[in-house]
Amino acid sequence: MNNTLEYMRENRLPHIWCPGCGNGTVIGALIRAIDALGLDTNKTVLVSGIGCSSRAPGYMKFDALHTTHGRALPFATGIKMANPELNVIVISGDGDAAAIGGNHLIHACRRNIDITMVIINNNVYGMTSGQYSPLTPTGRLATTAVYGNIDRTFDLPSLCGAAGATYVARASVYHVAQLKNYIQKGLENKGFSMIEAVSICPTYFGRRNKLGDAPAMFNWIKENSTMYKQGVMEYDKQIVIGEFVNKKDPEYTKSYTELIEKLGGNK
Repeated sequence: MNNTLEYMRENRLPHIWCPGCGNGTVIGALIRAIDALGLDTNKTVLVSGIGCSSRAPGYMKFDALHTTHGRALPFATGIKMANPELNVIVISGDGDAAAIGGNHLIHACRRNIDITMVIINNNVYGMTSGQYSPLTPTGRLATTAVYGNIDRTFDLPSLCGAAGATYVARASVYHVAQLKNYIQKGLENKGFSMIEAVSICPTYFGRRNKLGDAPAMFNWIKENSTMYKQGVMEYDKQIVIGEFVNKKDPEYTKSYTELIEKLGGNK
């Protein structure tokens, strides 16, 4: 494996993330997955929206787009449609992907376009001071849920699987080996891949919910996680990690190209 710093823009360091933030762990897993596959950095594009995690592409040596809030997937779709040979990776947060960007997520899954999306779930809107997101657990506190969040929480793997994604997995910043492997499989999949990375935000979510510092939050993830088992509907742990979907379906840009050729558009 190459030195991960070879993939980083060292002149952009140090980063802006808070001490103990899980974003660096997720980005490390992504870089190791890219390195393991030997992806051509000149044919790999990173796309992000707005949020703490969405700052990640600016630190890595790839062509990148830092787009508007919740709109990373439409930009990524345009890139992939314009040049299907590119490896297109979207890095997003739980608010960016599941709230304002939720409709784009559903339709990217439905189309099964060959994009790999890594959603870093730290349970809150971190950049704007810890408001609750669609992935904030019910009952947890946030700056906009001072008496506890009463909303039910999105289950991203179930949502993306039902919408048509052909690779869906979840790991965490504690389960780093699994996270790297799942991202690698997502990159290999010829279709839409969603990997949820359960992360930590000690500054807002951890402090407000009295979960302790970063090491304590890592241990909390460890103690509250279990592996997914097909056919099991209920679990005694809050976080279920594993591969939920891994199947083959027609990929969108390939189907589009075939249609153009059928209509004689290549003449």
